[in-house]
Amino acid sequence: MRVVEVTAYGGPEVLRMARRPEPEAGAVPGMVRVRLKAAGVNQADIRIRAGLYADAVGDLKPPFVLGTDFAGKLLDPAPGMEPGARVAGHIPWYELLTGEGTYAEVIWVDPQWLAVIPDDVEFTVAASVPLASDTAQQGLDRLGLPAGSTLLVTGGSTVVGRFAVQYAHAAGLRVVAVAHEGDESELRILGADHAVPRGTPAEVRARVPGGARARVPLFSAGAWGGAAPLPLPPAPGAPPPPPPDRVPPAERNIRVEAVRARPDAGRLRDALQKVADRELITRVADVMPLEAVAEAHRRAEAGHRPGRIVLLI
Repeated sequence: MRVVEVTAYGGPEVLRMARRPEPEAGAVPGMVRVRLKAAGVNQADIRIRAGLYADAVGDLKPPFVLGTDFAGKLLDPAPGMEPGARVAGHIPWYELLTGEGTYAEVIWVDPQWLAVIPDDVEFTVAASVPLASDTAQQGLDRLGLPAGSTLLVTGGSTVVGRFAVQYAHAAGLRVVAVAHEGDESELRILGADHAVPRGTPAEVRARVPGGARARVPLFSAGAWGGAAPLPLPPAPGAPPPPPPDRVPPAERNIRVEAVRARPDAGRLRDALQKVADRELITRVADVMPLEAVAEAHRRAEAGHRPGRIVLLI
């Protein structure tokens, strides 16, 4: 079968097509096979490939296969699902550290990671949902905010940020979202009470009850994928924020937590149904063939993309 391997840490050019034996039915107890139709490209994939997380992945060395989000057809029977079922999910790549990801034609998965895709949801759309949706919901769970609270969502234009805005709005929160220029209207449609452009901390403070002295829960949908309650953006002259690949340090009695989403089939099933019912909006920026994975990484690294880049397999 075809896979894409990271042959060494570096730029997109280190991604190479390769051939590996196709998994055989029953070879891994408790796991089932899925023949993939689509796989998402996540920011974590890019940072792992670049070697930014080399220390965190321990003994795992190239060559390995990246990828977490997937959608495809089930090849083996699983509880409540028959072979041929259209399924989606995400692999907890960072926890397993087997180097076997979703940039491949056939993968092993735990049946408990799987949710059936509604008939009118395309594979490419389904592949854009699992990790981002789970991250947003589990981050909001950590915050545990009562209805009526104000939540500041930085990175509101990201895939995770868009889901966080929608889930927070549905939970009855007052949402202030920080957006890329031009995305403000869309974020308001998604449920943000206020959407302000990046680089305007004064405008953010103006939208928060209590103004510049207020402290509000903050969902940071940044490159490191964390959900962290932080203060409002610092006033002029304050130290700059930490680099995007490092979780901000806790200070001034502020709790900082990174969220590494766990597969949640029940919530994913509900999310996919909401997508089918047009109650939850997901965006696919580009659909590209597996062979174009290096270009997909280049596009993702180039900057703001309006949604998830998905590989067609």
